Amino acid sequence: MFLHLGADTIIPLKNVILISDRKGNASGINSEFLNLMQEEGMIVDVSVGNPKSFVIADDKVYLSAISAFTLKKRAGTVIADFDEE
Repeated sequence: MFLHLGADTIIPLKNVILISDRKGNASGINSEFLNLMQEEGMIVDVSVGNPKSFVIADDKVYLSAISAFTLKKRAGTVIADFDEE
């Protein structure tokens, strides 16, 4: 199976390690991680400058304009009481 991240970008679902909300992770360890990945050239921005989520795959980190909730639904991994807002 595959996960569509937007902007004609599709990755194998088996390569996905984490799907996370970008807004809630603007500081702390996640921000530090994303900065390090940017320095290493491992960020693929498919969000057209408006990232709502990021997806860590086994070889890259993708920034997506699609919400983490929607990506998790597409991947079939949403917990029933998960609240997007």
